[in-house]
Amino acid sequence: MFYVEPSVGQPWPHPQQMMSSEQRLAVHPAAFHFLINATSQRCDLLVDAFDRYYRLIFYPQTYLKYVLNKKASSCDEPIIELPMLNTLTDTPLLKRLNVNVQQPCDHWPSLESNESYSLIIQGDHGVLDAVTVWGALRGLETFSQLIYPDDDLLFAINETKITDYPRFQHRGLLIDTSRHFISVNTLKMNLDAMAQSKMNVFHWHIVDDQSFPYDSRAFPEMSDEGAYDETHVYSQGDVADIIEFARERGIRVLAEYDSPGHTLSWGKAVDILTKCYSGGKPDNEFGPMDPSRNSTYDFLKTFFGELADVYPDHYIHLGGDEVSFDCCNPDVQAFMANMKFGTDYSLLEQYYMQNLVNIVGSTGKGYAVWQEIIDNNVTVKADTVVEVWKDPYPEEMARVTKLGYRTILSTCWYLNYISYGSDWVQYYKCDPYNFNGTDDQKRLVIGGEACMWGEYVDATNVITITWPRASVVAERLWSSIDTKDPNAAIPRLEEHRCRYLRRGIPAEPINGPSFCQYEYRP
Repeated sequence: MFYVEPSVGQPWPHPQQMMSSEQRLAVHPAAFHFLINATSQRCDLLVDAFDRYYRLIFYPQTYLKYVLNKKASSCDEPIIELPMLNTLTDTPLLKRLNVNVQQPCDHWPSLESNESYSLIIQGDHGVLDAVTVWGALRGLETFSQLIYPDDDLLFAINETKITDYPRFQHRGLLIDTSRHFISVNTLKMNLDAMAQSKMNVFHWHIVDDQSFPYDSRAFPEMSDEGAYDETHVYSQGDVADIIEFARERGIRVLAEYDSPGHTLSWGKAVDILTKCYSGGKPDNEFGPMDPSRNSTYDFLKTFFGELADVYPDHYIHLGGDEVSFDCCNPDVQAFMANMKFGTDYSLLEQYYMQNLVNIVGSTGKGYAVWQEIIDNNVTVKADTVVEVWKDPYPEEMARVTKLGYRTILSTCWYLNYISYGSDWVQYYKCDPYNFNGTDDQKRLVIGGEACMWGEYVDATNVITITWPRASVVAERLWSSIDTKDPNAAIPRLEEHRCRYLRRGIPAEPINGPSFCQYEYRP
C-alpha cells in the first residue's frame, strides 16, 4: 500500500474558485493582526472569532506540545522559542487581514444565511469580504487553513485569490446522545470539528427509547426517571451552552425529539404510551405514544411549547420514523373503529402526526421530519424539511421533491456503518442530485447530513470515528459539483486530518500508511 503525502496549505472543503501563486509570505504572530475595515459592520461575534482564529493559527494545542522548540520548566510547561522578526527580512511579511462585512450581524444563523465570501492574499495584507458575519466565519476558516507551518519561517502562506460559497445551504451532522451519553465537552469538540469543515447544522438526536437526558422545565421527572442516571443529563444550562458555542461558529442546532416511536424513555415518568395487551390482558409492555387519548396531545402542547422557547432555530426535528404497530389494546382499537380507520395503522400514525405538526406549527416553528411522514401522507407546512434516509434514495428524493418539499439526504452517509479501509470514498461519490428530476425539483434539495448513531459510540470514540470521515460529506455539500475525484482529494484530506490533529482533534487515519508530526502521543 502506498504512502500518502499530504498537500500543503490546501483548504478543505475545496473553494468554488481558487488561484494560488508560488509567492510565499511569512506570517508571524508578533507581526500579524486582524482588522475590521472602517466600512464594515461590527459585532462581538466577529471580534471573538478573531481571537479564536489567532489562537487556532498560531497556538494550537498539539503544535505547542510537539513541534515548537521547548525546554522543560519547573511547572513542566513548554517555553516557546519563536524566530525573531529580523530573521524574516528576506521574505515578504503578511501583516494583517482586513475584514469587511456588508450587512448588520444577525444574532442567529438560519437556513437562509448567506455564507459566501471572497479572500485575496497579496503583498503585506489580505482582504476578506463577506455579505454576512456567517460568510466571514467561513472565510476566516479558509484563511486559517491557507497558513501552514514552515521550518524556516515558522508560518507561511502563498498569495491566493478565492471566491467561495456553499453549494447547499444545509450541511449537517447528526449525533445521537441517547444510546450513549456524550459529554458537553465532547459535543463542543465536535462543533469545532464541524466548523473547521464548514458544516453548519448540528442535528442533535438528544433523546430516544434508551434514555431521556434532557432536563425539561415542565416535566423534570422525565429525566429523573428516563436518563441513565443523574450525571447523564443535559441541564438547561448545558443546552444553552451548546447552542451558544454553536452560534459562535455559525452552526445551527436542530434538536430532534422523535415521536410517536422511539419514546419508551419518555413514558417512564409520563403516562403517554400505548399499553400492550396479550391474551386480552395488559402485559406490562409499551408501544409508541398513544394517539387515542386527549391527554397525549395535552402533554405535547406543553412540552413542545417549552422546546420552542429553549431552541432558537426556526426548525425542530419531529422524527416520525420506525413506528411499530405491534402493540395495541382495546381502547386504541375502539378509537380506530370510531375514526373509521379500520385496521390501517398508517392512518392512526397520520392522525397523531397531523396533531403534532399542528401543535408545533402553532408555536411559530417550522419542522423537519423523516421521510415516513410524507410516505404516510401527513399534511405538513410548505416549508417542511424532509429527511430521506431509506433506499432506494433516488426514487424517494424524486418523489418528495415532486410533492414540493424541501429535502435533505442522509441515506448514503451513515458513518456508524464502519468498514475497514478507505470507506470514505463511497461517501464522496454520493450526491444529493443523484436522482431523476426537473431543475425545479433539484432546487428543492437544500443539502444533506452525515449521521453518527450512538449504539457503539460514546465520548471515548465518537470524535475519532466521526472525523475526518464527516469532512468528506462536508466537501460534497460545500464544493462545486465538479469537485468529485477521490484521487485528487486524497492529499488534501490527508492534510486536513493532520490539521485536525494539530488543533487537538483526534481524527483517525483513513488513507492507509501516512505520517503526521502532530500525532497523538498519550
